[in-house]
Amino acid sequence: MIAMGLMLIFTLGYAVHSNTINSEYYGYSTSNEEVSANLIPENNTSAYWFFSTNSAITWINTTIEGGPEGSIIYVEAIGTDWYHTPSLGMPERDYSCKENIKDYSDIIETCVSSNFHEISIDDSNSLIGLVSLELPLGGLGYLQADSEIQAEEESEKLIIDNKHLITWKIQLRDESGSILENQGFSVHVNYTQHELISVEKFVLDPIQESIYSLATLIGCFALLIILPLMAYFSASYKEQNDEKVRLNTPEI
Repeated sequence: MIAMGLMLIFTLGYAVHSNTINSEYYGYSTSNEEVSANLIPENNTSAYWFFSTNSAITWINTTIEGGPEGSIIYVEAIGTDWYHTPSLGMPERDYSCKENIKDYSDIIETCVSSNFHEISIDDSNSLIGLVSLELPLGGLGYLQADSEIQAEEESEKLIIDNKHLITWKIQLRDESGSILENQGFSVHVNYTQHELISVEKFVLDPIQESIYSLATLIGCFALLIILPLMAYFSASYKEQNDEKVRLNTPEI
């Protein structure tokens, strides 16, 4: 039992040391900056606006206030496909944009990839989408690399690969697909762009991990010792009772 305990202590200590000192994982931080788009009207009469982006984008949120019932928010990206589902951005709803294929549609709501998306203003006055599924939505991601230099190069490459020159078209349409007249609708578009800030080696806190390991070890020992002792004392108690009954039983 003592040898097993010492072996467990050595194994857990080596695991903490290896993951703390020799980790091959690096964390990279991005700006995760929310930007308000500068919309340009197509003309003075139509509910039609456009703007351009040339950055690595994750979230994009288009909101139109004051639209009539039955009207449709239409957003098109010229230069890339992007992802949307009506539940996107709602924490209380179950959906997935990582598995955006039809095979999963019967199990969970999945995002649709297209260069345009639309939503009825009766359902929501906001259309939320994702442009990149590779960038970290919270501004912090992790990757595996042989060195910090390689990690920095791969992080920078990730940002560069997700930069696209995109022209965005926003329209408010009627049910037939015709663009409505601009009746003073309030239109807001916000998007989240990412630039690389820093890359750091992923390390564990050795003190904290040692405490967790020790607590786990104590719990394992408690189970290994307490259960056999309970069985032993139960058997001893039963044997003593049986012996008392035997002694108190008169011989015939």
